[in-house]
Amino acid sequence: MKTKTVRVFKIDTPKEAHNFRYVGEELDTFAHALNWKDYFSKLIAPYCGSQVLEVGAGLGETSAALASSKQESWLCLEPDPVFCQKMIDKLEQGCLPDLCTIRQGIIKDLAEETQKFDSILYIDVLEHIERDLEELKIAAGLLKPGGYLIVLCPAFPYVYSAFDKQLGHYRRYTRKNLKKVMPDGFSFHVDQYLDSVGLGGSLINKWFLEQDTPSLKQVLFWDRWLIPCSRLIDWAAKPWFGKSVVVVGQKPQ
Repeated sequence: MKTKTVRVFKIDTPKEAHNFRYVGEELDTFAHALNWKDYFSKLIAPYCGSQVLEVGAGLGETSAALASSKQESWLCLEPDPVFCQKMIDKLEQGCLPDLCTIRQGIIKDLAEETQKFDSILYIDVLEHIERDLEELKIAAGLLKPGGYLIVLCPAFPYVYSAFDKQLGHYRRYTRKNLKKVMPDGFSFHVDQYLDSVGLGGSLINKWFLEQDTPSLKQVLFWDRWLIPCSRLIDWAAKPWFGKSVVVVGQKPQ
C-alpha cells in the first residue's frame, strides 16, 4: 500500500496575543477573480525573489498565484487565526505550494528576528493598516540589501466608498502618496495604476449603487469583462488612473 505523503506546515504563536478578526467577508468572493490575479501577478512576479514574506496573506490566494519553483521559501504572515487555519487546510490539501509556511502575527512580531527576505509583499493590505509609514519602515528592516518591497492597494481617495468603510480601509492611495510612505532611499522599478476600466465600476458603486459588499455576479463580470479591457488600455492609462495602484521599491545595496 502506498503511503500518503504528508505536507509539513507550521503555525507559530506570535510574541504578543492578537485578537484580530478581519471585518470583511469578500475574500471568498474575490477568490474567483482569476483574470485579476493573473494580471497583477505577471507584473510583480519578476520582483519576487528566493525568500518571500507576504504580509496579510488572507486565504493564501496571492501565494497560490505567485509562488513558484523560483522561490525557496514563502512565509504567509496573517493576523486572523481563522484565515491561518484555512491556509493550513489548503496546504494539507495541496492547494498551496509546499514551500509556504503559515504564521499568525503582524510585521512587528518579526522586527527583532534575524531572518531577512528578498521580497516583501503587501497585496491589498496596506490600506488596512493605520500607521502605514511605521509599517513599511519595519518591513524595510527585514529586507536584504537590494531586496524588493511590493505594494498594491486601492487607488484615489475620492473613490473611497461604503465598500472601503465596511472593509476597514483607512485610506486609498495615489502614486504620489504611496511613494511618500515608502522607505527613504528606495528606488522604484514599478510605479503605476492598474485596471483603468475597473475604476469606472468603483465610481458607479460610490455614486449610485452604494453597496458595501459586491455580489459574486458583479465580481465575475468585473473579472471576465472589465479586466481584459483594462489590460488593453492600461498601457496608456497607467500613469494617470486605475482602480488600483502598485509600487515596487528596491532597498539600496
